[in-house]
Amino acid sequence: MKKMVLVAASIAVLALAAPGALRAADDTVKIGLEIPLSPPGDPAAGQLIRRGGELAIEYINTVMGGVNGHKAELVVQDSQGRTESGVAGYRKLASEDKVIGVTGFFHSSVNIAVNEVANEVGVPTIGTQTSAADITSKHYEAAFRTHAIDPIRVETFLEFTKKMGYKRVSLVAETTDYGIGIAEEMEKQNADTKAGLELQKITFDHAATDLTPQLLQVKAFKPDLVINIGVGAPLDLMMDQAETVGILPATPMLLSYDAPVRPQYWKLHPKNGSGIYFIAYYSPKQKLSDIGEWFAKAYQAKYNEPPIYSSLNGFGDVMILAQAAVQAKSSDPKAIVKALETGTFKTWADAPVAFPAADGVYWHNWSPPILIIHYTKPEQDWREADIIVEHIGAKH
Repeated sequence: MKKMVLVAASIAVLALAAPGALRAADDTVKIGLEIPLSPPGDPAAGQLIRRGGELAIEYINTVMGGVNGHKAELVVQDSQGRTESGVAGYRKLASEDKVIGVTGFFHSSVNIAVNEVANEVGVPTIGTQTSAADITSKHYEAAFRTHAIDPIRVETFLEFTKKMGYKRVSLVAETTDYGIGIAEEMEKQNADTKAGLELQKITFDHAATDLTPQLLQVKAFKPDLVINIGVGAPLDLMMDQAETVGILPATPMLLSYDAPVRPQYWKLHPKNGSGIYFIAYYSPKQKLSDIGEWFAKAYQAKYNEPPIYSSLNGFGDVMILAQAAVQAKSSDPKAIVKALETGTFKTWADAPVAFPAADGVYWHNWSPPILIIHYTKPEQDWREADIIVEHIGAKH
């Protein structure tokens, strides 16, 4: 009896010490999805990423025939857009659920905080829609990303301002890793490239409910362009209050990510949504991979609408973790990390995905091209809107 107790205790210690140690005893291969499903995070983004992840599991368990002979399962945690919730969710996924990796991250601050823990625990992370430099610039072994990073996004901003002839630009940024990172990178590249822009940088708290004081400063600056660097509710608030104080529609506004492709955009902005420029990472004019084509058809059939980038990349990242497990022939996190570092993977885009040990922020990073799209009339379908800039300077 003593011997049995000792063996049981040893197994328990091993399970705590190595998140993947007992994973082989489970009949399913579990993949973690950490997404914002409640405020102050962006629940709409979380749900879109979740749709992609769930369809990836369907593809893995049917077309792909599972992972190393086992069914795959998606385990979801709500980060709430909060670092503490994100860290707690990751710890549960790694130690209790025994996932092979965690993806889905949307808020940069959450991804950065989780990576500090992942650097010790060893269960890999893949940032799905997080762009702050520190996510990959620290060169953590377990940290990966498949999204446009700050330097590439800002290169696109500068290409746009040059093309449009803008000289005075107001940056209105939330005080998150995402907002501050983009604003500071804009200042840096403006100086480094001698772009000659006059920049006004104004910041606000993500939880703010009134941006009138900041927007009155913007109005007094008389910019040629306002770059809205808010995420979720702050983005919408800035648009509405910019109209109230008389900035919109007279002054062009560029949104820093692809919120306007979501179905609810025109419900939120029926009057002031036209004329807006916005960043996007995908156009239906782009060619999809074979698994991307499968996903697009399955998504259309299930949701009666075409997929947008958040769902595409949610699908792609879960697929990448499954492919890494197959290439590693293992569900052990260390083996998954090694496979991610050395392998080549399929995603929704018609381009291979790899995570090179590259310099600086490009470490373990794959990025889609970045587009700037322009709505020119109310209720316009994003698939038919004008593409003003297509920046292919992304590192693949």
